[in-house]
Amino acid sequence: MKNIKYAMYMLLILTPLLTMAQQRPEGPKVKVSGRVIEKGTTTPMEYTTITLQNTSNPKIVTGGITNNKGEFDFEVTPGTYDIKIEFISFKPVEIKQKSITENLSLGVILLEPDVTLLNEVEIRVDKTTVEIKLDKKVYNVGNDLMVKGGTVSDVLDNIPSVAVDADGTVSLRGNENVRILIDGKPSNAINITEALRQIPADAIDKVEVVTNPSARYDSEGGGGLLNIILKKGKNLGLNGTVILSTGDPENYGASGNLNYKLENFNLFTTTGYNYRNNPGNSLTNSEYLNPDGSTRSFTDEKRYNERISEGVNSNFGIDMYLDKSTTWTNAINYRKNSGSNPEEVTYNNYDANRENLFRTSRFNDQNSRSQNVEYSTNLTKNFKKQGHKFTIDGSFSNNDDHDKSMIQNNSDVVKLERTSNDQKQSRNMIQSDYVLPIGKNSQFEAGYKGEFNKLLTDYRVDTLNTDINQYLPNPFFSNILEYKEKINALYTQFGTKVNKFSVLLGLRWEDSNITINQLTSEDYNTKKYNNFFPSAFLTYEISDQSSVSLSYSRRISRPRGRQINPFSNYSSNINIFQGNPDLDPAFTDAIDLGYLKKWDKLTLSTSMYLNKTTDSFQFIRKESGDFVNVVSGGKDIVNNDGSISIVDGEDYKIPVILTSPINLATEYRFGFEFTLNYNPYKWWKLNSNFNFFRNQTDGDYSYVDFKGNTITQNFDNTAYSWFTRLTSKITLPYKIDWQTNLTYNGPQNNAQGRTLGNFGANLGFSKDLLKDKATLALNVQDVFNSRKRINDTYLPSLNSHSEMQWRVRQVNLSFTYRFNKKKTERERQPKREQGDDGGDFQG
Repeated sequence: MKNIKYAMYMLLILTPLLTMAQQRPEGPKVKVSGRVIEKGTTTPMEYTTITLQNTSNPKIVTGGITNNKGEFDFEVTPGTYDIKIEFISFKPVEIKQKSITENLSLGVILLEPDVTLLNEVEIRVDKTTVEIKLDKKVYNVGNDLMVKGGTVSDVLDNIPSVAVDADGTVSLRGNENVRILIDGKPSNAINITEALRQIPADAIDKVEVVTNPSARYDSEGGGGLLNIILKKGKNLGLNGTVILSTGDPENYGASGNLNYKLENFNLFTTTGYNYRNNPGNSLTNSEYLNPDGSTRSFTDEKRYNERISEGVNSNFGIDMYLDKSTTWTNAINYRKNSGSNPEEVTYNNYDANRENLFRTSRFNDQNSRSQNVEYSTNLTKNFKKQGHKFTIDGSFSNNDDHDKSMIQNNSDVVKLERTSNDQKQSRNMIQSDYVLPIGKNSQFEAGYKGEFNKLLTDYRVDTLNTDINQYLPNPFFSNILEYKEKINALYTQFGTKVNKFSVLLGLRWEDSNITINQLTSEDYNTKKYNNFFPSAFLTYEISDQSSVSLSYSRRISRPRGRQINPFSNYSSNINIFQGNPDLDPAFTDAIDLGYLKKWDKLTLSTSMYLNKTTDSFQFIRKESGDFVNVVSGGKDIVNNDGSISIVDGEDYKIPVILTSPINLATEYRFGFEFTLNYNPYKWWKLNSNFNFFRNQTDGDYSYVDFKGNTITQNFDNTAYSWFTRLTSKITLPYKIDWQTNLTYNGPQNNAQGRTLGNFGANLGFSKDLLKDKATLALNVQDVFNSRKRINDTYLPSLNSHSEMQWRVRQVNLSFTYRFNKKKTERERQPKREQGDDGGDFQG
């Protein structure tokens, strides 16, 4: 937008200058001067255009432009002129038939915003807009109504191609193997899903969606990467925004974005407090089978929980302009959060005829606290040639997460258990990039990046021994896991444009040294490997309105966190997730063919993609061989109908089912995606995204069950699925904005069952107040309370149906107040060229 406006200013200026160049000046000249300010304020109007046209000879056109104080001063040949003072989105001021025979001061000229034009501009910036670049799409979040009072997760769920499922997992074009960056760096959070729920949505400036990253980016993430850019003020002086929000289920928060910018430095901070209550629920209905396939018994597990969190997130930094070409930025980010998650689990047990037997329950009182501190620094040196620059980045963080829970069972066998999960992580990153433009349409880049991370997880489950009245460790679930990661990378790439062709070729080399040690069980593993990751992008401009592109890149997915930790959760004692420390990285070759076409009111962006992944991660379910004793023979138990009965004979046992990730041979993913932006009227905007994909896996998995039998499962499977999103924004009378978001995720088969389809809807309304300095917004997330992850699983010994709803329907109300800047702040050409896109080659 800024570049378009600046181009318009230059066109207005150059037109009279070029005309003047063809005219021969005659006689002495006189001076015309004055000052332009915004009506109702004292704000000077920099880059306002003043045009003078001679009434007797219309070919004689002259004029000038205001400086940063809103002043203008230029010479003209004496005569009679029509004078026009104009600035985009403001009503022009015209002075007809003005005779100028001597030096003339027009005094102070007031420009008033043009409501009609201003509304048109607001429609463009309020709704998320997209910039198409050679290797990514940039979505400017603007003032999207769906995310007011929400979090980063809510923002991502409104970005085309991106989806956030019921438990907070982020996927890109249906692929959950996504690398998430914040301001170009990996998040310092131990749990990225929880971190995204703690950062307020209003802190986001834009989101970069990179479905096929070039060599400039980390090779991590087989499905692509998302780069979340946080806000930082760009206007001179003191300005900022304050947001207050509340909602149901109970949540409230306050955040502020403050910026103070002078010629030599820029201070910025974003600080927020939030309290959130996110009630959730899940169920798992299991049918246990005998070896001959007949039914043995049933267990229905239901879970209700309240995720309560209270946190503070603060970022403070300074840009120091060491000289006209050098900027040094330093920032500190502090995040502190505490919460509780009281969870009640009920087990209803039935015999083979579905006759009720008895009910048991568990109450898990979980409490957590975390504290994260990060220091980041950036030094940017811009050379004389536009785009020629050198940058150095550093990021250093420490994170402490602590979770504790007390579990009460009404089982006769185990009464009380407790768990603790203490995690300490340090992440250190250094990076350097060099960008060198060559000639008019070529560019060379090279850089280095080093990441050095360490995570220590101490997970423990203790069971109360009633005989001695002491808690004793459960060795099956207790261990200390040490994870160390050292990754060094070098990259280079070259881009050029010849006529209508643009080419970007790159090569990245990464050396990985990863250590995974289970200290308690004395199981030590080290994985060392280095790999080359080439990338290539080719774009052909068919016309100014259409282009076609072809790209290729190689990616890697390293297993981390929950995927490799054998012990991380014990909320259910019969359905347990267990990480796999022996997981190997998965490698992906990605090819993408894209087409872009623009019409007056319609923009179409399509792509067809093919991904081949070796050693892909798949989640399998199997019997562990362990059983949970819920009652002993001869003991009183509570029936499902509330009555009391006695169990005779043997203990009643329920099998423990494990879910675990494995490397499963090869996965092929082929898909087609298109995005439509349609503006049928000035007051109505439509955005639609559709993605269809085919996912094929080839591989077998063998394991030895608890009876000593070797079980081989064939995971060859071909699944088709799709998802679609439709967003509508309508400007109602009285300047009320109404936004609707509809999403449907289609069903998908897998080798062990099926994921069912899911529909969700969001609504948002907003009204500007106090002369557009404030906005009141109301939104409803998950209007029909339907966003759930629903799975059916079929195993030789088990059939199960599960549903998981991470958060129930939520209503948010927010109030935003802006000071010293408007909702649609007009962009003006900065006095220095900083460049914030990391040397993007756009062709």
